[in-house]
Amino acid sequence: MSPVNHPSLLYVKKNFAEYYQDQPRISFPSVMKSREFGFALFEGQMVRHKCFGSIDELGSYLRTCVPSDAYFSCAYYENPLAEMDMKGWLGADLVFDIDADHIDAPCGKIHDIWKCSNCGFEGKGLIPEKCPACSGQRFDAKTWPCEECLKSAGGETAKLVNMLFEDFGFSPKDMHVFFSGHRGYHVHVESEAVKTLDAGARKEIVDYVTALGLDVGLTSVDRKNSTKARPPNAPRLDDLGWHGRIAKCMYDLVLKGKNEDYAKLELRRNVVETITKNRVAILKSWDDVGPYLALKGVGLETWARIVDHCVDSLSAQVDTVVTTDIHRLIRLGGALHGKTGLEKSEFSASSIEDFDPMKMAVAFTKGTVSVLISEAPEFRIGDETFGPYKNQKIELPTAAAILLICKKRAEVAE
Repeated sequence: MSPVNHPSLLYVKKNFAEYYQDQPRISFPSVMKSREFGFALFEGQMVRHKCFGSIDELGSYLRTCVPSDAYFSCAYYENPLAEMDMKGWLGADLVFDIDADHIDAPCGKIHDIWKCSNCGFEGKGLIPEKCPACSGQRFDAKTWPCEECLKSAGGETAKLVNMLFEDFGFSPKDMHVFFSGHRGYHVHVESEAVKTLDAGARKEIVDYVTALGLDVGLTSVDRKNSTKARPPNAPRLDDLGWHGRIAKCMYDLVLKGKNEDYAKLELRRNVVETITKNRVAILKSWDDVGPYLALKGVGLETWARIVDHCVDSLSAQVDTVVTTDIHRLIRLGGALHGKTGLEKSEFSASSIEDFDPMKMAVAFTKGTVSVLISEAPEFRIGDETFGPYKNQKIELPTAAAILLICKKRAEVAE
């Protein structure tokens, strides 16, 4: 959408302007006077170090500026208007970003395309750290907010929220959960308990929710000398934190697991048969030495693999950089996302599974426009499904057209 006067850019900006004129569902952050605000403009500039003393001031700026993206700092400052080293950091909220860009979902290999900026080598799926052809680290990418990606990100968010409630003890009033407006979710924690944590402490929280470096000690036990004792660090059902989570996951797998569930763990058939035929004995063993030494032919290596499966299924994939950055700008709740035209929408932490981003975050519900579509997969807006398209001219509802234009898949037909 360039140059600045391109009809497609002007069309999107016009609709964004109308959205902000109607005083939309902005989630105004607490302690506004201590926050820095930043705005990405349609013309390409980034405006930072802004501060607003009231909701009306911020609303007026949005209506006048009409940004493609609006942000505020997770940090609180003595002087938000100053340059970074002069702001006077007072503390920061704890924020998490869960994005499909960091989740290796199978559908990404269908609709996500990347191209090395250095040599032009192309691929699909997750962007690699280095180009396989030239080792370059800069890429141009075309991603898509498909429903499977959003479902995967929602699942990671649910796991994170559960840990923040159960393991860290945060209450619902401390936590705000948002659909980001693109391919994931944001979780904001506002609490005095986290406000002054430095980057190192926040990294420890990230390590906990992602289970980085977690060791439950099964592989270090000598089975020959441990036939009648529980491995000393093995998970127990009454353990707190990660050990308790793992034990409950293992218990449920033994109780309800089917052959196809165990097949995902790549266990030998005779091992699976031994486990499934001896469910009752294994479950009873939890009150004594645990399952780790309960069955002949099922060694600690097998249980260690089951533990690894439980850790993978329970840990939450979050963007480490976002959480550890104590000066981070995060997207403003209720603002529009410049890559989709969808809202960053807040919802209850208890209703993640019920939240439908492609329906509840749709900002534009009126009008149609004719667009030229280069290529687009099948997608849904509200209750209507569109596409797939390839080199087509078609009349679309405003929300669908803006999504395609913002994702660089279409242009307004002149």
